Amino acid sequence: MNVIMDLCVVPIGVGLSVSKYVAACHKIIEAAGLKSSLHAYGTNIEGEWDAVFDVVKKCHETIHGMGAPRITTTIKVGTRNDKAQSMEDKISSVENKLADT
Repeated sequence: MNVIMDLCVVPIGVGLSVSKYVAACHKIIEAAGLKSSLHAYGTNIEGEWDAVFDVVKKCHETIHGMGAPRITTTIKVGTRNDKAQSMEDKISSVENKLADT
């Protein structure tokens, strides 16, 4: 089953800047060959359910390995079984409606 996930992984107890942890997770996503889009407060990921959730686990393992004692993660997941839909499709749909107004 294909899934689109919005992932926000926040290490706790590592200071104010978390960009090096975000970069580590981004490398994991890329290595998995998943389509992703980084945004200001997280990352959108698209792919097969198991592959996407495996990336989340690897991100946690890696961030703990970097010294973070705690991690809090927010995940939003969307699936469809009526048609195939990509992250770009969802954005294009809204952009088309904005262009019509």
